[in-house]
Amino acid sequence: MLNDKNLRPRAALRSRPRLLLVGAAVLAAAALAGCGNSVPSDGVANVDGEVIDKQEFEHWLGAAARSQQAQPGAAPMPVALPDPPEFRKCAAAKIAAPPQPGAPKPNEQQGRELCKQEYGLLRDQVMQFLVSSLWIEAEASDRDLEAADGEVDKMFNDQKRQSFPSDQEYQQFLKASGQTEEDLRYRVKLDVLSNKVREAIVKGKADVSEAEVRSFYSKNKGQFGQPERRDLSVVLTEKEADAKKARKALDGGAEFKDVAKKYSIDEASKGQGGKLTGVGKGQQEMALDDAVFTAKQGELTGPVKTQFGFYVFEVDKVAPGSQQSFEQSRETIRAQLRSTKEQKALTAFVEGFQKEFKEKTNCAKGFTIPQCKNGGKLPSPNDPAAQGAPQQGVPQQGAPQQGAPQQGGQGAPPTQGAPPSGG
Repeated sequence: MLNDKNLRPRAALRSRPRLLLVGAAVLAAAALAGCGNSVPSDGVANVDGEVIDKQEFEHWLGAAARSQQAQPGAAPMPVALPDPPEFRKCAAAKIAAPPQPGAPKPNEQQGRELCKQEYGLLRDQVMQFLVSSLWIEAEASDRDLEAADGEVDKMFNDQKRQSFPSDQEYQQFLKASGQTEEDLRYRVKLDVLSNKVREAIVKGKADVSEAEVRSFYSKNKGQFGQPERRDLSVVLTEKEADAKKARKALDGGAEFKDVAKKYSIDEASKGQGGKLTGVGKGQQEMALDDAVFTAKQGELTGPVKTQFGFYVFEVDKVAPGSQQSFEQSRETIRAQLRSTKEQKALTAFVEGFQKEFKEKTNCAKGFTIPQCKNGGKLPSPNDPAAQGAPQQGVPQQGAPQQGAPQQGGQGAPPTQGAPPSGG
């Protein structure tokens, strides 16, 4: 069940395994400068007192850049790692790399511009990953949810086994992507936590009664049946006189394919010997539709005047309509209603979740993203522009796995901060 966030304060963030070693002096500075939600000089963001330091950011930024080269079987190439603000090394690597097919080799200024654009995209992706990872951990902590070592190990090993046929390929991927096994396990841990948070959000919200299933079936019977279909032989002419000539030839025993080839202006059916198959009620222009579904099978009909010309046709085959019974449709309907209720519960959760954590997230200048209090506006869950794209830092359903140690460049920090549900 959802906790009432207005009745009790959020639990403090649990310490997470840090991905990079940080010196004692840096930790001390962070402790002093990171009070409240201020961002210390060595940090890029502060999420409710938890500081994301620049070393960690740069580690994941490098992994994101290197993952573009982590393609199975690809020849080693210079990796254009971003080096702001001048991007000299990155631009040099761009110039040294073989040109892309159809694209001219960039000069130094063009190389810098390309690097600057790519850096902006990678920076935002990495920030979204790091910030929303803390959001997920905090939400899980508040709900007393944990990712047990055994759960993480099982998911990690299953995904590793599916992605890498051999340990050699796995080691090659780690080297090419700039990530460690600890990095990948951390992301798998986020998968586990995200799944548990999502399950907690929808628990008790997706129950579907028998009455609801019956009501849906009664109101939507058409969704659980197949309408009558008819296969036709047709000739379409521009002029009525040509349609009458076609009709006369057919009455005289000529083959439809020969008559269609000579007279028809409908290239699609003409190329199929005049055949038009699987026609359902309401698919054709009204005059033709009425004529087709009142004609008897095997009966030559026409000319029929339509906005496209004059039709002469014959119904070759009639496939009667069918209707699934309630018993046949019950489980399909139940699953559909359950999914709708789950998504409704998740959508209702998103707005408050994002608003709450955005208020607790400050980012350093040059590292702001919409998830930061001092960043831009988050898209509304109901914004059409946001439809189809997983919300940042929110447990998702139906999106590709983000935490899996994948080949082919999938080891980079995802643009979606929270891994999706595995179920």
